[in-house]
Amino acid sequence: MARYEKAHCIEDFRRIAQSSLPKMVFDFIDGGSGMEATLRENRAALDRVKLVASAPVNVATRDQSVTLFGQTYAMPLIIGPTGLVSVAWPQGELVLARAAGKAGIPYVMSTAASATMEDVARAGDGRKWFQLYAFRDREISKAMVRKAASLDFEVIEIAVDNPIPGTRLRDSRNGFSIPFKWTPGKLWNVATRPGWLWRMMRNGAPKMELLSEAFGLQEAPTIAAVLQKQLDPGVDWDYIRELRDLWPRAFVVKGMLDPSHVEAAVASGVDGVVISNHGGRQLDGAASSIEMLPEFVAAAAGRLTMLIDSGFRTGTDIVKALALGAHSVQVGRPTLFAAASGGQPAVERALAVLRNEIDIAQALLGAAAISDLNPSHVRFR
Repeated sequence: MARYEKAHCIEDFRRIAQSSLPKMVFDFIDGGSGMEATLRENRAALDRVKLVASAPVNVATRDQSVTLFGQTYAMPLIIGPTGLVSVAWPQGELVLARAAGKAGIPYVMSTAASATMEDVARAGDGRKWFQLYAFRDREISKAMVRKAASLDFEVIEIAVDNPIPGTRLRDSRNGFSIPFKWTPGKLWNVATRPGWLWRMMRNGAPKMELLSEAFGLQEAPTIAAVLQKQLDPGVDWDYIRELRDLWPRAFVVKGMLDPSHVEAAVASGVDGVVISNHGGRQLDGAASSIEMLPEFVAAAAGRLTMLIDSGFRTGTDIVKALALGAHSVQVGRPTLFAAASGGQPAVERALAVLRNEIDIAQALLGAAAISDLNPSHVRFR
């Protein structure tokens, strides 16, 4: 029996990933910015949301399906954008895309992917979304938008919470970089992770394929330097409108925490927002996403599709967000932990675990359908 087959919750997958990956790779996935106050707060805030069961209610038949931007999905879950997935498992983005397709949910490709858009577009039969980083060279960003449209990506999410990179202390202390830079200590640690080492030797070290292609560069250190220098700190609503006009389908702004920007989002033709603090990887000390969700729901008043990420690890976490007004939840680390635990079969198992947890929470709360979840099902403590 494979180790991932013994995983019964996302924390089990996390433990398997920690024992399977070199420390620098696990910390790259698991860590946050600064002193990781926001990373911890994301979990603490979700734990402060208490569920209120409504019974008796007939929940003999339950339905998890949700409709987002005119498409129906099997459950209120999205595999969100994460960069360099191939550090966890070879062809990691393709693994996630195929697993998402089999589960009937969207997969969001990151600009920092270790795969090309073409490869992701062909991976499985699911629906693909694309997350865009805005670069100082705006023609490169616009070219990515056009290419995503030509490859039938259905939704674009532009990240607005990274005008500059956050401070990742774990990565700095570990000397994490792409390509990997080896020291005796790192080599010793990798030697204790023979499975990961063998997979890397067989498949080659990961690199940011999409950025390499976009900037026409071959040397990975140069690509990393370009990423650091090219993130655009000048993104504003005028630029959002410019990109919105360029994109023919649903357009989402990812990384919003301030509900005062909702009116500007609506005026700019945005279809949805992702309430996010980048999983605690950008501004340390930022508010939790779940804490800000009710204010966004009130400000939007039904005019925007509400998505959320940052800190979600269980089906009950997801149900809490849905009850507070989110239409679906994006996850990042949970499926990375699963991928590191055993590739696509492990990711499929992790998604099944979350689906089962959502189903149990629905039944016990008295919600036969996702649309039955509402603020009466939760209390903040």
